[in-house]
Amino acid sequence: METPTRKRSRQREAILLNLLHRCDHPTADMIYMDIRKKMPNISLGTVYRNLSLLADQGDIRRLSLNGAAERFDGITDFHYHFICQKCGKISNFPTDFSQKINEDAQRVFPGIITGHDTFFYGICPDCYKDVNNPENKNTSLTGCSGYDSICQE
Repeated sequence: METPTRKRSRQREAILLNLLHRCDHPTADMIYMDIRKKMPNISLGTVYRNLSLLADQGDIRRLSLNGAAERFDGITDFHYHFICQKCGKISNFPTDFSQKINEDAQRVFPGIITGHDTFFYGICPDCYKDVNNPENKNTSLTGCSGYDSICQE
């Protein structure tokens, strides 16, 4: 059964464009706050519905992280993500071993492997620098640029 084509909407286009121009893997609330600057009448519900539609259509990726608010990624090409346990930043983590993981899994699984999602956890380079700096007494760091070679800001 074919999925019906959706009518283009100015709001959906603005949401997609916003997401394609950022690398911070925002929540719906973050996108809403940004979009409201240009479209003050847009509702949070509209942002949620359009993000869900865009994710279902494969135009964006939805990242579900252990009970935290869903995040969204405008890069749909396969890549992993790194999550800093200190500042919470999600960074793109490019690798070239994804196909090998699928092949290894297929060898031991009697069904069909169609893909996988993996998140790496640890301390990003900025937080690592700050934690190891004896002059820095701040242990509740909030800023972190992380490792993001896929998304060039």
